[in-house]
Amino acid sequence: MTESSGHIASGAGCRKKRKIWLLNLLFLLAGAGILFLLWLAPPASTPAMPKDEHHAPYQTGSKRAAEKHCQECHGPEMSNPLPKQHPPPYRCLFCHRRA
Repeated sequence: MTESSGHIASGAGCRKKRKIWLLNLLFLLAGAGILFLLWLAPPASTPAMPKDEHHAPYQTGSKRAAEKHCQECHGPEMSNPLPKQHPPPYRCLFCHRRA
């Protein structure tokens, strides 16, 4: 192996190390950017499902099974209907997290 071929091999290794270092730096910057955007996100504004005796049976188990019972109280003309500006009531626990 000549000096010139050894020099070429070390130059290629240096470029590879620089590329790996650059990729690591880009990964860290992307991760920091994502964390920064999450930090700027507004707090949750949708109220959680109340933790009372009426909602207690729906705090555990399948969300889909629990959502089948929401209209019993929150349907039109029921004891506690949804406001007019409320989105369609077919995925209640998508927005209203369990307490």
